[in-house]
Parts: sequence; C-alpha cells; structure tokens
Amino acid sequence: MKKAALILGIIFLVLTFVGGGYVLINHGQVNAGYAVVPGTWAMVCFGFYRSGKRD
Repeated sequence: MKKAALILGIIFLVLTFVGGGYVLINHGQVNAGYAVVPGTWAMVCFGFYRSGKRD
C-alpha cells in the first residue's frame, strides 16, 4: 500500500506541473483547478507515504 501511495503521488505531482503549465500557456484564462486538484491529491498521497503505514 505504501508503494502504491508513492506511485500515485508521483503521478499526481506530474499532473500538477502539467496543469500549471496549461494554465500559464492560456494566460490564466482557464480554471486554476487543473493544477490545484492534482496538487492536493499529491500532498495526500505523499502524506500517507511518509506516515509509515504499511499493509
């Protein structure tokens, strides 16, 4: 379970940067949620990973 949290955290982190780039390319005219939502999930996954919980 801990490894899955790490993998999901990395995926969401990449999606955060892609979403941030998309917002910047469109000069902020699109919803910032494209970067914020995956960033929130990345923090949740990394927090679960760092908490040390195991199966």
